[in-house]
Amino acid sequence: MLKKRIIPCLDIKDNRTVKGINFENIVDAGDPIELAQRYVLEGADELVFLDITATQEKRKTLTELVRKIAAEINIPFTVGGGINSLEDAKAIIESGADKISVNSAAILNPELITEISKQYGNQCVVVAIDTKFVNGEWMVFRSGGKISTGLKAVDWAKKAADLGAGEILLTSMNNDGTRAGFACEITKQISEAVSIPVIASGGAGTREHFAEVFQETNATGALAASVFHFGQIPIPELKNYLKTQNIPIRI
Repeated sequence: MLKKRIIPCLDIKDNRTVKGINFENIVDAGDPIELAQRYVLEGADELVFLDITATQEKRKTLTELVRKIAAEINIPFTVGGGINSLEDAKAIIESGADKISVNSAAILNPELITEISKQYGNQCVVVAIDTKFVNGEWMVFRSGGKISTGLKAVDWAKKAADLGAGEILLTSMNNDGTRAGFACEITKQISEAVSIPVIASGGAGTREHFAEVFQETNATGALAASVFHFGQIPIPELKNYLKTQNIPIRI
């Protein structure tokens, strides 16, 4: 059985790691390179770096920061934010990232998923889906959760997989930053609807929340930010706990 992955997420704004609640109320969480180095030592399986304002500010992701991160860590890492073309993806991958994450650009131009997948292989393409429960449906939002797309989350996940995505990063906007637990219902639906790996994101607050999402859904990874950044859940402690729950995990 594939080992489940524990993935810290570093949201980057102005070269700093930040964290918010429900995509709002942003606070500083530290230096991204120092945090990345710490997570490698603690045993994180992968890292995700998201330049959270690149799309809204209509600028490119910070390739220089990607280079610095690649020089300092030895675990896979994904970079997203402001990647709108094959050239953008090329710049990030050539700067040292293992995977790129596309969100708004993939919604506006779905063929971008296929283009990047054909060039670098689908294992390099993560489609990030920001979803919100609205009027009884899990709907997709873009541009940092600011714009409703009218797409249903399960439908978009299936289409993304068909177009060549190698992984889905699923974030529940309702749960984001609340520490009330992952959105297991939609994570279960999507992880059963697609044959590619799904990372659950949004809402981690306790060790039990990680166990719950792995036990109740087919998610292969669980991503969190503030509980790791501020030391509420040390990764070694979390992994040891998950092992006691018979969840396959790399120690």
